[in-house]
Amino acid sequence: MKLLYGTKNPAKLSAMQGKLKELGIELASLNDLNCDIPSVPEDGFTPLENARQKAEAYYRAFKLPVFSCDSGLYFDNVPEEIQPGVHVRTVNGKYLTDNEMITYYSGLVHKYGNLVARYKNAICLVLDENHIYEAMEKSMESEKFIITDKPHKILKKGFPIDSLSIDIQSGCYYYDLPEDRLEQMAVEDGFIKFFEKILKEHGNGQERAFILQ
Repeated sequence: MKLLYGTKNPAKLSAMQGKLKELGIELASLNDLNCDIPSVPEDGFTPLENARQKAEAYYRAFKLPVFSCDSGLYFDNVPEEIQPGVHVRTVNGKYLTDNEMITYYSGLVHKYGNLVARYKNAICLVLDENHIYEAMEKSMESEKFIITDKPHKILKKGFPIDSLSIDIQSGCYYYDLPEDRLEQMAVEDGFIKFFEKILKEHGNGQERAFILQ
């Protein structure tokens, strides 16, 4: 089975490719298409709503089997009105820069203590107009981790939260973890189970594929 992954992010593509290759699924990304990519608003209230918006928009544009993912950030120990959810970068209507995000989330730590965080993830797969599958299961959530107020010396553009993130299991900053541990955390088991179910339903020679033009 070959699928289009509705993302331009090379890191996300690589992480998903590594896991789905074991299932015999080959992936291409939006960067592999030699055509204009539609802009999708992603104005849903949940990760699943945003994943659905993207997958359906890309299917309408390209008529190729495509899936999209989305995530939201949630804390165990802050009031509901403080939860970032899908609006990780937007606070009180303002879109934050990387440095502003570091300042904002460090401020939450000063107020509430180290934050116990997790990402809730969702996926929507559109094979055709009559075969649309989606899920936002607990098995798709990331492992819980800690957000601290002391940033790591490494700050990668576009990923400021990672500089504040600490692995609960080891007590290490994400940027100090070995590569195999990072790969283990990159794609949650729930995504693998999702595709295993789809393959089972579409097996027996009925697999679908697309050809990049």
